[in-house]
Amino acid sequence: MVRAATADDMPAVRRVATRFGLLAGWSGTPDFLDAERSFGTLLLAPDDAGGAAGFGGTLRRGPVTHLGDLFVLPEHQSSGVGRTLLAELLGRNGPKVTFASSDPRAVALYVRHGLRPWTPLLYLTGPAAGPAAPVARPAPARDVAALDALASGGARPTALAWYAALPGVTLYATGHGYAAARRTGHDVVIGPAGGTTPQDCADAVLGALAATRARTARIAVPGPHPLVPALLGAGWRIGDLDTVMADDAALALIQPDRYVPHPDLG
Repeated sequence: MVRAATADDMPAVRRVATRFGLLAGWSGTPDFLDAERSFGTLLLAPDDAGGAAGFGGTLRRGPVTHLGDLFVLPEHQSSGVGRTLLAELLGRNGPKVTFASSDPRAVALYVRHGLRPWTPLLYLTGPAAGPAAPVARPAPARDVAALDALASGGARPTALAWYAALPGVTLYATGHGYAAARRTGHDVVIGPAGGTTPQDCADAVLGALAATRARTARIAVPGPHPLVPALLGAGWRIGDLDTVMADDAALALIQPDRYVPHPDLG
């Protein structure tokens, strides 16, 4: 049995998230779990002790369902909890996408739900003071919402405004591109970011990196994006990678060469 997570369930959900190291990049609340509950779907699989055996969450971008989370505690794995959560989360019609880990069981499960491997998603870390960049200026969420919808595959103005209002978050614009940057101490996380063309997106990311004046930066970049060779050539390192998996409907909407997702928000 799974059900929608309530406010009272959030401590149990976060205990599961902490077991998997999901909250390391978030210094407090609200966080991406709150976004899933507010703007998408956050489901809880209760355990017999009143806690959580696992949880799963999605966010919406227009017609696109982004599966952001599907985590089951080791002691409850192979019990059908994950399959039940996924069936509920991906049961509705419409385009679907997720970032799959290298776990072959997860990949096979997503394939059975109509998703197929598409492109690697590289988690890069490097110096924020990187290649030469155009000037990026702060912009309100309403000014970049249309660009975000074009690159990401669907509109999410409310969720974008929510993220922009979090402490440390600034949205930057450079002509036909935009990039969100979230400062945490000396570090910055970039994403989402997008542009009318691949170069517009790359310029916005590089401009945002320069504007933050952070020491180090983290970003999740799809394999076809021009930022991959640019950042690796500037000394950035690949810390991890996932596989972007999507169905045919999502493949027709998302632009992997001109979109940089947020690692947790898609």
